[in-house]
Amino acid sequence: MPGDMESRQVSQGSVVDRGTLATPKKSSSGLPEVLRTGANELEIVDFRIFEDKEDGSRYEWIMGVNVAKVREVLRLPEITKVPNMPPQVEGMAEIRGELIPVISLARWMGLTEPLKYKKYVLYMEFLREKVGVIIHDAKRIRRISWADIKEAPVILNQKLNGRITGVVETEEGLLLILDFEGILNDMGLLNVFDADYLEKAKEEQEEKFTIYAADDSSTARNLIRNMLTKLGHEVVIFENGEELWNALEDLLEKAKKENKNISNYVQLVITDLEMPKMDGLTLTKKIKSTPGLMHIPVVLNTTLSDEANKMKAKSVGADDFIVKFDAKELADIVSRLALRVKGE
Repeated sequence: MPGDMESRQVSQGSVVDRGTLATPKKSSSGLPEVLRTGANELEIVDFRIFEDKEDGSRYEWIMGVNVAKVREVLRLPEITKVPNMPPQVEGMAEIRGELIPVISLARWMGLTEPLKYKKYVLYMEFLREKVGVIIHDAKRIRRISWADIKEAPVILNQKLNGRITGVVETEEGLLLILDFEGILNDMGLLNVFDADYLEKAKEEQEEKFTIYAADDSSTARNLIRNMLTKLGHEVVIFENGEELWNALEDLLEKAKKENKNISNYVQLVITDLEMPKMDGLTLTKKIKSTPGLMHIPVVLNTTLSDEANKMKAKSVGADDFIVKFDAKELADIVSRLALRVKGE
């Protein structure tokens, strides 16, 4: 187990809100320690899915999701079946006065579930959507460093349709961090707002830019690439902040040798907030504190729209903050922020 990992118990059986899930210490900035600038850490809900094997044994899948995406952990509510839904969607349930889709993670995984076992729901909100995810147990909250998150073994990731963004070694086994953007996309539940706007924006866009982007979700990378390419821009995309940072360092060296400004090569950086190896906050802070790079505009692109994340983006010097996936907002931000290169 990584030395800087700590865990906290998650209550079971009753409604558990996000405030109850964790009570992290506050830093001098007023933000929880895990959210402080440059911490390169996150907190995840450690939950379990059980699988009954043909030999009669039971396998326990250890999984995780960023606590910021989880509003509550609930006992399984009454679910109403609805027609014309993907097979992984159990139906709709009323949670906190709203009807939301409830998906079966085990069914998406293609597992045989235990017939008699308590079930819970992760009530999640991200990408401007609310969704319930059926799980079998919620164990604790773990604080981990992004640096401790490793790439998933290929065979294991293939089994889950490439939807593992990283793995962490724990005292109980390998914990899998899931790409819920990709999972929703697999089910046809992922929305791109104002997608038709891109063609109109391309006609109005007079300049084309080179944009560096980083995201650990393959679904997000494809969507970002497609949206920006439709606008006519050149996109260089990376799987995490560390890869993008290394590329910027190489460009900076090239610019010095050729006696040019780095903005001759890249005019905008768009980065996800949550990424292994180096998260978007750490990446932004490094860019904004490095001579020769600090003038490059940086936009944080995230699934989370709460005020805490906006505060974090502002604290590291990000030029703007957008919530995935809004085509019009993305096009407008590129047009407004990307550097106009002079004297090429």
